[in-house]
Amino acid sequence: MLSWIIPILTLIVGLVAGFFGGTYYLRKQLSNMQMDEKQIQAMARSMGMNLNQKQLKQMTRNMKNMKLPNKFPK
Repeated sequence: MLSWIIPILTLIVGLVAGFFGGTYYLRKQLSNMQMDEKQIQAMARSMGMNLNQKQLKQMTRNMKNMKLPNKFPK
């Protein structure tokens, strides 16, 4: 009976640890992501928009000030 319980518990603990480790890594990568004006302009063009200089500056400022929601406090 113990030969069934230990692998199942190990699987559950591994899945939970992997999930939280993955979300931590993804949040860290997203918070470090920086886009320059050329990348923002290319992204806007791919969506069919053409940004003027004022809109581009505003978008750049918004991207820098963007905060991710902190659902899992440290």
